[in-house]
Amino acid sequence: MKRLITAAAFVVFGTVASVAQDVQTRLIRFGYGLNEDSVQGRAVRKFAEDVEKASGGKMTVRAIGAAALGPDTQMQNALVGGAQEMMVGSTATLVGTIKEFGIWDTPFLFNNEKEADAVLDGPVGEKLLGMLPEKGLIGLVYWENGFRNLTNSRRQVSSAEDIQGLKVRVMQNQVALGTFQAVGANAVPMAFSELFTALETKAVDGQENPFTTILSSKFYEVQNYLTVTNHMYSPWIVLVSKKWWDTLSADEQKILKDAAVASRDFERKDNRETSAKALDDLKKAGMDIAVLPDTEIAKFREMSKSVADGVIASVGQSLWDEVQAEIAKVRGK
Repeated sequence: MKRLITAAAFVVFGTVASVAQDVQTRLIRFGYGLNEDSVQGRAVRKFAEDVEKASGGKMTVRAIGAAALGPDTQMQNALVGGAQEMMVGSTATLVGTIKEFGIWDTPFLFNNEKEADAVLDGPVGEKLLGMLPEKGLIGLVYWENGFRNLTNSRRQVSSAEDIQGLKVRVMQNQVALGTFQAVGANAVPMAFSELFTALETKAVDGQENPFTTILSSKFYEVQNYLTVTNHMYSPWIVLVSKKWWDTLSADEQKILKDAAVASRDFERKDNRETSAKALDDLKKAGMDIAVLPDTEIAKFREMSKSVADGVIASVGQSLWDEVQAEIAKVRGK
């Protein structure tokens, strides 16, 4: 019996030792665009803590926020070239590389977060992640930026027509650009890292982002009006350099995957809990807040229908149908 116990202990010890040998000392530069005190910053810290713990301290994640490593497009290029290991950023900036990612920016695609979760974490979301490796990237999970809302420094927007003539910064893709052009805005694609200065100098009148981003980026300091439009659900994506990923052992890859899933769940919960509070804080900070009436939302939706049609033409009817089928399952429940 004693020999059996000893043998079993040896097997367990040997397995642990084997795993330990497959985890090397590594420094992982993880870039992101928002400030450290944001849902993005908190989730990156959560990821870093989990990776360090699971690797026994061998794998260290250096969180680098506030776009210190450049805007999303620059970080993506750094990942492809192997000059940076990880990042989290908008799926919108991937559209120029993989057109199918444009489907996530379709105006009024999702009615709520439950629908978004089901589609992003389901077969369709995985299908798009599967397109990344041939472009030099690995997609681990989707985080949540959330439903986007409009702010500006000129006037309160109480109708779809009120958007006409506003110079609005949008994400750097044709879907976001087309959505605001469709309602008569002068839409300006611009890197997020340049946005605060552009608002402060009046180079643009307004922008559109979720409440938490508006708050953490202190846009209330340079914007007077906020209109709740929920015109677009915006996901973030955690990306890894494929060139670097391919140098990792299976154990190291698993550590990162597991930590990414945990960070996804943490980030979404954090974002949803803080979103309502963020709106209240923005009001306390002096922003004039209005909710676009349902009748005006319907106008906005109708005016931007051509953009949705353009998305279908770009990504293909079959992918569009797959997304709609997944949404229908959630609505059916």
